[in-house]
Formats: sequence, structure tokens, C-alpha cells
Amino acid sequence: MTTQASSETSRPARRELANAIRALAMDAVQQANSGHPGMPMGMADIAEVLWNDFMQHNPSNPEWPNRDRFVLSNGHGSMLLYATAHLSGYALGMDEIRNFRQLGARTAGHPERDHAIGIETTTGPLGQGIANAVGMALAEKILAARFNRPDFPIVDHHTYVFLGDGCMMEGISHEVCSLAGTLGLGKLICLYDDNSISIDGGTSGWFTDDTPERFRAYGWQVIPEVDGHDAAALHDAITEARKNTDQPALICCKTVIGFGSPKLQGTAATHGAPLGAEEIAAVRAELNWSSPPFEIPQEIAAAWDAREAGAGHEQQWQTLMDAYTETWPELAAEFHRRVKGDLPEGWSTHADAAIKAAAQEGASIATRKASLGALNALAAELPELVGGSADLTGSNLTRHSTSVPVSAEDADGNYLYFGVREFGMVAILNGLTLHGGFIPYGGTFLTFADYARNALRMAALMQIQNISVFTHDSIGLGEDGPTHQPVEHVASLQVMPNMCVWRPCDAVETMVAWRDAIERRDGPTSLILTRQTLPHQQRTDEQLAQIARGGYVLHGSGTPHLILMATGSEVAVAMNAAKLLESGGRSVRVVSMPSVSLFLKQDAEYQEAVLPSSVKCRVAIEAGATGLWYRLTGLEGRVIGMDCFGESAPAPQLFEKFGFTAEQVAEVAAECFAGF
Repeated sequence: MTTQASSETSRPARRELANAIRALAMDAVQQANSGHPGMPMGMADIAEVLWNDFMQHNPSNPEWPNRDRFVLSNGHGSMLLYATAHLSGYALGMDEIRNFRQLGARTAGHPERDHAIGIETTTGPLGQGIANAVGMALAEKILAARFNRPDFPIVDHHTYVFLGDGCMMEGISHEVCSLAGTLGLGKLICLYDDNSISIDGGTSGWFTDDTPERFRAYGWQVIPEVDGHDAAALHDAITEARKNTDQPALICCKTVIGFGSPKLQGTAATHGAPLGAEEIAAVRAELNWSSPPFEIPQEIAAAWDAREAGAGHEQQWQTLMDAYTETWPELAAEFHRRVKGDLPEGWSTHADAAIKAAAQEGASIATRKASLGALNALAAELPELVGGSADLTGSNLTRHSTSVPVSAEDADGNYLYFGVREFGMVAILNGLTLHGGFIPYGGTFLTFADYARNALRMAALMQIQNISVFTHDSIGLGEDGPTHQPVEHVASLQVMPNMCVWRPCDAVETMVAWRDAIERRDGPTSLILTRQTLPHQQRTDEQLAQIARGGYVLHGSGTPHLILMATGSEVAVAMNAAKLLESGGRSVRVVSMPSVSLFLKQDAEYQEAVLPSSVKCRVAIEAGATGLWYRLTGLEGRVIGMDCFGESAPAPQLFEKFGFTAEQVAEVAAECFAGF
């Protein structure tokens, strides 16, 4: 790729530059015999104006902290993003474009997070891209409030989003765009592909919302009826949006899906299928594009190349950053630490002390309250820890002693009131992580993990940090009844690849769980916490150290007759059942399993030490779905759990009804033992 032309007069026409996107998109989809050419062809003119007139980024250094962020929320149009990445100079060669949607290629069917080629987030499930972008814009606003000083705007960038009718129809767009307006995210600019087409055809039969009025009601700046194929009109609209730093902006771009296709443009036929060789030839004639597939004329490649301009943008910022470092050295050091994702100096010593203090205190406490204690002990040392609750602050206990709410007027805080927006909350937290500079957490009842599930899945898929505080974890929440009593939820989270699940039994395990969640940077963590009070469990120093391995021997020595294993509130039940069984002359081992996820990652030697293969009588106890426990009990063992929904009653009555008293567990264990 050649360098950018030095004279505007020598540049190709804007439509020619946009047609490079159209050509790459239709050719790549045709070669793959799979994909979505219509959106890239329809939004190509918008992309050309945004990338060539406004985007501040450096393809030679994709990690530059003050780069503009771009999110393709309508991720099925992935070839638009791959085309702009290739054309502007990222390390995405034409071979990758040729291998679109093929095994091992970086050009997957939907964009997958890859900073090296300018992909900020994984998109595809519609609506989550705009939700991630709200998190990114929120991150920019909080960091700017924290670190910027007069004459030193070191955090000063925009978040741009492409989104379509599908994103608008998904409910998550309401959740996050409503909150974005409330928080005044003025650096968020969304370009809406208003083409009135979805997979089933023209949307007039199922999507007739007055979208501009909807967004005005959210408190957004709305720029309606912009011709999405008029470069001058698009330039003016984005310029207008950038001037307003108090409100997020929605630019409604009227476009034609599959623009340039004589027979198919404006129809759903271009949405998710190749155009076909005959129609592609017709497009080439219509657009006056004579280059063969996967070839870009030199003058067009030169005009698109953003590497020289990008290096200039970064150097200008670096000059500012150097002066900032001289004037505010401590702030500069803290900014760089947070951007790099390093934990503060002395973190490990502080966390060790907090765990030991919890062990020495020996309090009987609900683990949701123990979680607040962990936040109080750890958050003061972690200014990057930012989170909140989906309208359950007083129940989830997510607001710690050093919490400061974030608002439109004052963003220099660390606590977020998300309102009743579980799905939006987790997706926004993903955006905070993706932006950088934060460790995010959010709280709700465990039963509402269902609402947030797809955003949790995206965090796991992207292998990014996101801490979920899920309280009211079982039938133990009592009288609210089966609508609020999670049964299958712990198991459903455990089967999600790369999700780490913790269900601690007391304050000590809760503190260890929080530490692990904070230190884990390659995936999300779910903390499963009780409403009811749980007793403290005594441990040796060796046992204390073994908590971090996910499972350990809490009670018993030597080779036992039988093993009781449990998590959360059921650990105390197992301990009491062990006493009953031991009074009858049986040797019992109790294994606390606060994180089955982590225990299963331990080496075989450690797993054998905790669960000796010679001991076949094993009983697992958890007030949740039973199926996954047979991995640890074996088919000969027993699992005491919940394979039905609960009822509305006080918790003690429910535990007795469903078999979770010490006497009932001891009876099942005795039956198991008698069978060997």
C-alpha cells in the first residue's frame, strides 16, 4: 500500500473511495459463498467520510490510548470493517480478505475483537455493539474527569458506532441508549443505517417506531434524514454531532441496502447472501469499477492509507502527554498504570492481609454482606474498580465505603446506578473493560442472570474481565418464591466456556473469590452469594491457601469412608451432617468446593488428594440443579439438589422440604455408604 496523496486535487472522487469497500465486500462474500454484502455496500459512503475526515487512529499503533473507538454494532456487515482496516493500513493483508469466513482467518463471519487490525469488540448479537460503545464512551468520560487538567486534555476521543434496524429493535438498545442520554455521553456518535430492510424484508410490517423522537426522549441530539450516500451531507452531520459534547448523537442516515446492485439494491436479497457472478459484473459496470477482484487501484489505496496521518495524531498527543507528565507526574504514572492494566504496587500484600483479617474475625454473615466487606477492604486500593447495581444496590450491597456516584454533571466517580437494566449493565461493563483503565463489576439477583446471559457469554467469548455480583442465590431467599429462587442458574453459568463461577461458604471464601475475580484478566467471574447468614468455618493456614484452588478438604483426615462435598450455604449443612455421621463411627471428609470451575483446572495429583479415587461413596450437596455434580461424585455417588422449582415460604421450611437439613443429608450419605 502506498502513502497518502499529498494534494487533495489528486485524490480520487469520494464515491470511488467508497466503491473500494463495496468491491471488497461483494467479492469476499462471493468467494466465501457466504456473508452479508448489502450493509457494507449501503454504508460504504458513510464509512468513507468517517474514516477519511474524522477518525483519529494510528494503524501502526492500534493500542494508542487516545484513539477514537469504532464499533460495528450491525456486525453481520463485517466486510465493511475488514475493508476499512485493510485500506487504512492495519496489518490485515489481502490474503485475509480473500479468506473471509474461512478456518483460521482473522476475517471471521462476524468481527472478533482484535486490536491489531482495529477491531475493538466482538459483535454479531444485535444491540450489544451499541451497548459496548456506551461503556467505551462512559469510560472516556470517567477517565477524562479523573485525569484531565486545564490545558491538558490527555483523554479526549470519540466513540463512533454503526448500527442498523436490527440493533434498534433489540430491547438492549433501549436499556443502554436511555442510560447514555441520562449520563450525557457527548463523545458518543451513532450513525444509523436507516434502510428499512431486515432479513424478512421491508420493515413496515414490524418496525414503525418514530426513531428520532424515541432518541430525543432519551435526551440525545438527533440529526434526522441525512442522505447516507451524500458525502457532503454526511460530513456536515458528523461535524454538527461533534460540536455537542453534552449529549450523545444519533445521525439517521437514509441508505439503500446493496447500493450499486442494479437488480437487488433496496431488497432483503442483498442482506445475507452472495450477489452472484452475473450481478457482481453488473455492479462493476454500474459503479464503473474495472479492477479485478481483490485488487485496489494504486491511487485509491494511497488516498485511503491513514498511517502517516495516524502517526501525526499520536505524536501530537504524545507531545501533550510529555508536558502533562512534567506538570503532573503522579497523575501521569497512575494513568499509564491503569491503561496498561497493572494492579497497584503492594496489591498482593494488601489482599493477603484482607484475607487473613477475614479469617481472624470469624464472623457469621451472609455472603452478600461479606462481599460488601471485601469491597470495603479492597476498593480503596483499586481506583480502577468501577461498578454498580441494576436497581438493587441495597440488596446486592455493591456500594462500598469509598463509592462516589457517576453522573452527567460529575463523572469523577466509581459507582453506577444502572436502573433496571441487567442485560444493558453487563454489556456496558464489557465496554468499560474493552476501553481499558477499569475493572468493572455489576450486581443483580442470580435469577436475573438470565436477562444478562448473552452479555456474559460475550465477555467469556472475548476473554475479558467482568465481575458479576449475583445475590439471593437459592431457595434460601425464601418468601419471594420460585420466580426469584434460582435453581438452574449456577449450573448454566458453569457450563459456559471461560466463565469462572464462585459460590463461597463464608466471609473468608468470599474475600478469596473477590481477589481471584480482580486478578483474573482473561475472562468473566460470577460471584454467587447468599441472602441468609452463614457460619464461619475454621481453617488452618494450609486450608486458607488452598481456597484459591477452587476446592479443598475443609474437614477430616486420613482416608475417609465417605466424602461430602458442597458449596455456599450447603457447606455448613455438610459440616453438621459430618458430625452426625461421625457419631455413628464413620470417617467423613468434607470438601468445600467454592469454585468447581477452578478445581477442575487443577492438576490430577491435587484433585486426587482432595477426592481420592478409592473413595466411591461421595455425596454432593447444593441447592441447585444436580446434573453437573456427577462429574465429581461419579454415577455411584449421590447428589442432593434441586431438579424442580421452589416454593414461597420462609427459607428454613424450604430447606427442610427439599432435603437440605443435616439429618436428611446424613441419611442419604448413610444409604450411599451402605451400598458399597
